[in-house]
Amino acid sequence: MRMTRSSGILLHPSSLPGPYGIGDFGSPARGFLERLAEAGQRLWQVLPLGPTGYGDSPYAPFSSFAGNELLISPEALEREGLLDRRDLATAAAFPAATVDYGAVIAWKRPLLERAASAFLEGAGPGRTAAFAAFRKAHDSWLPDYSLFRAIKDEYDKRARDEGRDGALWNNYWPEALARRAPEALAAARTRFGAAAKRYEVLQFFFDEEWRGLKAAANALGIAVVGDIPIFVAQDSAEVWSRPELFALDERGRPLEVAGVPPDYFSADGQLWGNPLYEWEAHRREGFAWWIDRLEAALERYDAVRVDHFRGFQAYWAVPAGEKTARRGRWRAAPGAELFAAVEARLGPNLAIVAEDLGFITDEVRSLRDGLGLPGMRILQFAFDEAESAVAFDPANAFLPHNYGEHCVVYTGTHDNDTVAGWLAQTSAAERDYLERYLGYSPADPVRALIREALKSVAAWAIVPMQDLLGLGSEARMNRPSTPGGNWTWRLAEGAFSSRLAAELRAASRLYGRNL
Repeated sequence: MRMTRSSGILLHPSSLPGPYGIGDFGSPARGFLERLAEAGQRLWQVLPLGPTGYGDSPYAPFSSFAGNELLISPEALEREGLLDRRDLATAAAFPAATVDYGAVIAWKRPLLERAASAFLEGAGPGRTAAFAAFRKAHDSWLPDYSLFRAIKDEYDKRARDEGRDGALWNNYWPEALARRAPEALAAARTRFGAAAKRYEVLQFFFDEEWRGLKAAANALGIAVVGDIPIFVAQDSAEVWSRPELFALDERGRPLEVAGVPPDYFSADGQLWGNPLYEWEAHRREGFAWWIDRLEAALERYDAVRVDHFRGFQAYWAVPAGEKTARRGRWRAAPGAELFAAVEARLGPNLAIVAEDLGFITDEVRSLRDGLGLPGMRILQFAFDEAESAVAFDPANAFLPHNYGEHCVVYTGTHDNDTVAGWLAQTSAAERDYLERYLGYSPADPVRALIREALKSVAAWAIVPMQDLLGLGSEARMNRPSTPGGNWTWRLAEGAFSSRLAAELRAASRLYGRNL
């Protein structure tokens, strides 16, 4: 991957301000891009854009290919005549600082269904042709995804009526439908056809709006950096429609699940619960599913961060039913073989950033470097005593003097506390080490660490918006292994001010990142 010295901001679209309870692809997103360009930034990094399911995590979407319908702009639908002002006026007084997913879903999904129905009933020839072209271009995943969502809506409603939170396809749907028996599928396509068609329309809306937003970013000189999880959710269209690609039992349940061993974030490890891949099945079809997935991501974004890259070399497999990730074991993955197949079809120099955090071995580094992929450096880890085998080890790879040019430096990620929140919990020894490393005692240590990122030799420097604003732990995006309350933070209206943009522009220019 070729990289030009640049800097940017990490901010997920759901965190954008706006009146409809969740950030979307509407006018606040365009305003953010304009302010980002004013700040001299050349990168906008987002989290995965897939449709979020239980827990609202973008890393456990209902599909690896579809987009999150909740990010569609109601204002854009109103401009097209698919909604009117009265529809938008029904929006509740949503909280401005957080996303209340339950309230947003209850209001927005019926609104989106009305817009989709209006499109199907009254779209003109040009729009109908554009929709038909979209369906044809995405027919490898769109029909299964749309049918999955339509069926899921029905059985989730039944489960809620029975007092259950939800209904996984493999333990609540009728067995014939869960197993995709041909006669059951045919009946489902008839019964749920209208609802599935609306989901196809919503994917069309998402695709058009996202393409327009990305084009606006590119026109301002901003590249969009996306993100894809290495694993998929059990409750997803892919696991239902392609069960042979996953390590499942005869009832569609995972034999083992994904996670990581005890680490910086959790003494019990992280038990993610995703089904693992049946790599032999992928190998037999020439890794076609993975090639399609990466191709779709590289079309949606200018570059893409692959989460948990080390899982392509070896992954932590935890027996299904375990309460923690402690009792897992490492299993080999065909990373080199997989990426050879990817490069044979998509070409070399793929615009991929390898998330190479956690337990990284020489074999993982060899895979990353052999593919020419940049890795990640996290400044918080540079000064955290727990991150070094020897306390405050000058060989710690996260210390700026150990960076190579071919990497991406972050002050923190969506999984970290904010820098201000982390600093509030550092020990006296850690704070002393930070000040000795900087060579002075900063009045604003958050700003000092942002400057360390900007002035480092790393080709890209990316700062979470919360750190640019100096916010504390209340603005944290995710607490790994902690269910509930994550992914809700939103940017306050006007917080990314002209003054702040000018400050960031000056610092970025000083360190050669917006020349």
